[in-house]
Amino acid sequence: MFILRGLAASLLWLVAGLLGLLGVVLSVTVVLLPLGVPLLLLAKKVFGYSMALLVPRKARHPVSEGRKAAKAGGRKAVGKGKEPAGALKKTGSKALRWLTS
Repeated sequence: MFILRGLAASLLWLVAGLLGLLGVVLSVTVVLLPLGVPLLLLAKKVFGYSMALLVPRKARHPVSEGRKAAKAGGRKAVGKGKEPAGALKKTGSKALRWLTS
């Protein structure tokens, strides 16, 4: 999977480079300046997308991934807390029966 993402990122990087080059060439001529500047901005966005493909999700979104991990840990802790309470309830009911008999 990483190889495919790397290949896609390298292709996007090449496309972004060509868009940037075309944007610079169009920006040199004053008449085509309105076409060159948006192409340069598009090249910048495509460069960003290509780099985002190479970085794992945990590095791109550390806050949301941290929240997911905290929620999962909280659920596990709640589940672990219920086990001793159930065992204590059984032990208490047995002791109560022993005391009343």
